Amino acid sequence: MSLKERVYSVLLTSSSEKFNTAVSSVLPRSRFDPVKIVPDVSSAKRMFSERQFDFVIINSPLPDGDGLRFAADIGSQSKSTVPLITVRAEFYDEIYDRAAEHGVYVLSKPTPKPLFSEALDFMVSSRERLRIFEQKTVSVEEKMEEIRLVNRAKWLLINYLKMEEPDAHRYIEKLAMDRCVPKREIAEEIIKTYA
Repeated sequence: MSLKERVYSVLLTSSSEKFNTAVSSVLPRSRFDPVKIVPDVSSAKRMFSERQFDFVIINSPLPDGDGLRFAADIGSQSKSTVPLITVRAEFYDEIYDRAAEHGVYVLSKPTPKPLFSEALDFMVSSRERLRIFEQKTVSVEEKMEEIRLVNRAKWLLINYLKMEEPDAHRYIEKLAMDRCVPKREIAEEIIKTYA
């Protein structure tokens, strides 16, 4: 799927109607949907706990804080969300120093629309990189689960059929090859039979 065809979800945290309107104008529904707008960090945390978003954009300051801790938590802990915080130009260096190490993008404001659009492109690139890591993580986790199941099945064969470990392993592999099924499926059958 082309990046132009992907649709990204956005959580916009801002108490400024002017900012919300300006940002919404560079978030076409064909590419960014849904776009949820909340006025403060507390609402953002609540909404973020209910569902994942591809992007979280924070317009600092907010009525209940600067939003940096929330952005840093997302940057450090979320495997699929890219955070961006906008700050007044005089605070940019200080916020950047504190935010960058957590994977948070920082923009000074006022931000021209072309620059904001470029920042969104950078965020899309980061989100796609996270998507690749997610897929690799799932693949590794599935492989580890298969190994655990096969090991459990081998120990059941060792205990109940008095096989040696290499023989139990070969037995599972041979059944899987003969039946053209994954070793995981054979292991699950053995576990059902003997467990």
